Amino acid sequence: MAARTERIGLATGAVILPWNQPIRVAERMAFLDHVAPGRVLFGIGRGLARCEYQGFGIPMDESRARFDEAASMILEALETGFIEGDGPFYPQARTAIRPRPMRSFRDRTYAVGMSPDSVDAAADLGVRLIVFSQKPWIDQAAAYDGYRQRFRSLHGTEPGPLLTCDFTYCDTDRSRAEDVANQHIAGYLTSVLEHYELMSDHFKESKGYEAYGSAVDLLRAIGLDRMREMYLDVQAWGTPDDVIDKLRARAELVGDFDLNCCFRFAGLPIDAAELSMRTFAEHVMPVMGRAKLRA
Repeated sequence: MAARTERIGLATGAVILPWNQPIRVAERMAFLDHVAPGRVLFGIGRGLARCEYQGFGIPMDESRARFDEAASMILEALETGFIEGDGPFYPQARTAIRPRPMRSFRDRTYAVGMSPDSVDAAADLGVRLIVFSQKPWIDQAAAYDGYRQRFRSLHGTEPGPLLTCDFTYCDTDRSRAEDVANQHIAGYLTSVLEHYELMSDHFKESKGYEAYGSAVDLLRAIGLDRMREMYLDVQAWGTPDDVIDKLRARAELVGDFDLNCCFRFAGLPIDAAELSMRTFAEHVMPVMGRAKLRA
């Protein structure tokens, strides 16, 4: 992708730090920044799926401590060109990373913050906050305000704008857009609930996942049908005018934000995803404007 493009940003999504050696993450990000100079966005997270942690043989109870230890090491390495650490999980003698970083990643790093402690971790690290669109935006705005206050108090400056991730379908035909949303966007939610076991009691006993554990009974009470309705309410989908209205309403709550759209999900045919992407690019992006809201 770096070789075939010249202007677009190349983002990692989220590198799940507890599953990776910090020195490898730092060197791979530095290398990518050499082949796509200045266009690389570095996303980090700590993971949520029990089956994935089991596959790596790592206890989920260690996720927060592993993330915090690795994140500090990696960010420092990308600033200085050297990585070191004396923590319990990733002891590392001072070592030069290769290739040496070309430029700072400080304003190009973001962390996923879907739980209160992850929001705090992003602020503590001094990196941007990224969230998946899945809860009411008035609630997300409150979480973002807390992040901004913590960020300002620790670093003496304003953080970059919130980055939001939507599962997007844009179509000039409202009826078709609704059909796709109900089948594929809602279908993606179903797969997320199953993969991450979001209604499982194991979260109630997992250290560092208390917010998920406290939500288990609520999710069960709400039920799948209502959850689908709530999920569709916060995603950017519909006709171009529908999408524009939703994004403007979001901006009124959270302020300026950057938008990352996923256009293919839950088995949506490629031609339908491409048409949606082109419709979004033609009708939505010019109206919203790159200066304030980027997609």
